[in-house]
Amino acid sequence: MGYIMELRKVVGTKPLIMAGSCVLVFNSAGHLLLQRRTDSLDWGTIGGALEPGESLEEAAERELYEEAGLSAKSFKFITVLSGKEMYYKYPHGDEVYNVMAIYEAKDVKGQPTINDDEGLGLLYFSLAEPIPNLNPFTELVLRKAGYILW
Repeated sequence: MGYIMELRKVVGTKPLIMAGSCVLVFNSAGHLLLQRRTDSLDWGTIGGALEPGESLEEAAERELYEEAGLSAKSFKFITVLSGKEMYYKYPHGDEVYNVMAIYEAKDVKGQPTINDDEGLGLLYFSLAEPIPNLNPFTELVLRKAGYILW
């Protein structure tokens, strides 16, 4: 069980400040890999919360493998997002204020494969037009990081 889940035993659904990483994986056509989320049934980016002692880049590497079965030679740092806009309430009621490092995975190896219980599917999407059933928080992250303009 992860660090955040352990905290939830103590604080319940009350808002937590959660530091984590978001990993953007692009294919050769420039399309972004998204996962269909089990909690909200919409499409979201790969990523998650830090574990104690873990760096943001180590979290990006771990989450990329856990959620997509992929590895990357390196990670390009894009930006850090934080503040009241980064509030998110999960469908089951947990509330967080995210402090999120955005990375772009470089020299990705492997075939996208679901490796945990957080995703139902993985698919590449063009960012040239709106993505059907895109998680609203994911849209905010992609917009704030400068990846979508529509």
